[in-house]
Amino acid sequence: MDVLTGGFNEGNLIVTVIIILALVVGSSKAKMLDSAGVAAAAFIGLVVGVMGHWTWLLILLAFLLASHKATKWRFEEKKIRNMSESDDGHRGWINVLANGGLPAIVAAVAFFQDDWEFGIWIFSAAVAVAAADTFASEIGCLDDNVRMITTLKPCEAGLNGGFSTTGQKAALLGSSMIGFLTFFAWYATNSSSEITDGLYLSVITCIIGWIGCQVDSILGAVFENRGYLTKGGVNALAITSGMVFMWAWLRFI
Repeated sequence: MDVLTGGFNEGNLIVTVIIILALVVGSSKAKMLDSAGVAAAAFIGLVVGVMGHWTWLLILLAFLLASHKATKWRFEEKKIRNMSESDDGHRGWINVLANGGLPAIVAAVAFFQDDWEFGIWIFSAAVAVAAADTFASEIGCLDDNVRMITTLKPCEAGLNGGFSTTGQKAALLGSSMIGFLTFFAWYATNSSSEITDGLYLSVITCIIGWIGCQVDSILGAVFENRGYLTKGGVNALAITSGMVFMWAWLRFI
């Protein structure tokens, strides 16, 4: 049974289904997602695993688990300061689609182009931006030494466009996690390639993820605070920027 080839093959399908079942059961028990969020995650996971590869799905699952841990970090303090998205820390389908929709589209494009080696790095850039932004928001929001990214002047913690030293470190941690996992996913399915190529692109993934987080902050400061974009719209544009950065890097550098 071939489990290392992407797309519609028996091995990839079986492993993907097993992972999705574990995702549904685990996320429900741990209250990471509400019922609509679980359904959205299962759908996106199916697209990512079946049209991409099950290792891609594991990267997305790792992001979900790490995001949940970041959300729960000092959660009661976040509730007191009105910085939590829900009463118990779960996330809904809108958040799932905002962070997982574009990676799923990348998996579909990789399938139709029959190019998973190129696609995994676009996919990783998208997830790295989402992870960097989530970590920066959930961990950095409790740092009171915050400045507005467009003016560098002190601002209120939790304000769109605000950044802190803690948040910047958390953003790099989030993107580095995805870069690290992507290397192993890439190597598992491309073991004949030069290992240095994978290590190099993993580092680029970390950097692009962190840059995408800054793009998110700028968009939040300039557009979301003025009511021109929603939080989901800002997230989608920031993730798209990461995908474009990686595509340009792979094509022209």
